[in-house]
Amino acid sequence: MINWRKHYKKGLIAFSLLLSTGAYVTAQEAQGDPQKGMELFKANCTACHQLDKQVIGPPLAGVVQRVQDEAGKDVAWLHSWIKDNKALRESGDAYANELFEKYNKVEMTPFPNLSDQDIDDILAYTTNPPTEEPKAAEGAAAGTDTSGATGGSVGNETHTSTIVLIALLAIVGLLIWVLVKLRELVKLNQNEELNELNATRIKSFSELYRKYNYVGKALLGVLVILATYGIWNWLMGIGVYRGYKPDQPIYFSHKIHAGINKIDCQLCHSGAKYGKVSEIPSMNVCMNCHRSISEYTGEYLEPGMTREDYTNEIKKIYAHVGWDESKQQYIPGKETPVEWVRIHNMPDFVYFNHSQHVVAGEQAIINSFNKKNPNDQIDVVCKACHGKIDTMNVVRMANDFTMGWCIECHRTTEVDMNNTYNKEYFEKLHEKLKKQYGEGTKITVDAIGGIECGKCHY
Repeated sequence: MINWRKHYKKGLIAFSLLLSTGAYVTAQEAQGDPQKGMELFKANCTACHQLDKQVIGPPLAGVVQRVQDEAGKDVAWLHSWIKDNKALRESGDAYANELFEKYNKVEMTPFPNLSDQDIDDILAYTTNPPTEEPKAAEGAAAGTDTSGATGGSVGNETHTSTIVLIALLAIVGLLIWVLVKLRELVKLNQNEELNELNATRIKSFSELYRKYNYVGKALLGVLVILATYGIWNWLMGIGVYRGYKPDQPIYFSHKIHAGINKIDCQLCHSGAKYGKVSEIPSMNVCMNCHRSISEYTGEYLEPGMTREDYTNEIKKIYAHVGWDESKQQYIPGKETPVEWVRIHNMPDFVYFNHSQHVVAGEQAIINSFNKKNPNDQIDVVCKACHGKIDTMNVVRMANDFTMGWCIECHRTTEVDMNNTYNKEYFEKLHEKLKKQYGEGTKITVDAIGGIECGKCHY
């Protein structure tokens, strides 16, 4: 007779083992790779999220456990939310709509391109982020020795100064002793002949001038000429501020923004091409990026600067625009203006139009500059006047911006007759100039009125 109870127990044990094995496999499949997840997180999520603090969206550290604790949601719910949160909200999911309301109704970007494994990897990263290798010491990155080099150098300088002072005192003492001995020697060797010779010697500057007055007049004339030349150069330097680079209320590195991150000039200076002036960008332009970039994590560091220094400058932007970083919203009445120090500022009696140069003369100016500077080529017209801004940590005046500097440019820059505007507007003038100066004559800006007084002064 078959013992059914015995077989029932064996079957129950086998079925339990099967279920536990299946659960183990499912758990293994649901687990992701935190290292791959970190790469995916940086590529897709960091514009709106960080692990440890709220940016546009909530902090994501431990998000799997959080949705479980708050609403009893599992990993499958997170998959649906990440792939298409709008569809999830429209389906009537209460928790999804609650999150949407809680975070200022900012709609999260859907990620249908992410596979289930990609999402598992990202969730594994938020649950158990791998420890990143520490970055190189900022002092080393800035090219400085942080191990007490400052104190050592000060001590060495003090020691060196002491030695130099002792040496100078010894030399002074030696000179005094030599003078005393020479005086004694002169007294011992004085005689009548020597006294008569001394009587004939010139004893004052006035006697020397009377005796050699023609030489004195010549030297005086040379001094007057040199003094006049020096005064003239000083007068010509009034109002010329080449190299001027003032401190700004918020530190801003053009090298980081325009150089390393390749941000186009006109993204911030929107009036540079089609406006009369380039204009200083408003703080709202800064916030387009820094609403989600709240700290500096780049590899580049200027000498003497740390990542915290750059991050503190971002916080100054928040303070001026009245941005509450924790609530991710603006606080009315908290705005304060930024008192920027203008660097390039034309006098009131000078008319200058950016659009006239950038639109009509863009290629002509670039060609002229590169022709005159074969070892220092430029790719955008801005650099012809303002220098290579994308390499400057602190912006400075790269040229004189004097009348002579402008006229010299107008006399050497050829008019780009391939430019549609110039071709239509100067067609008859072009023909006239070719007849006047010859077919192969190069037509420069001065030939079309570029050095007429009324063009810039009226």
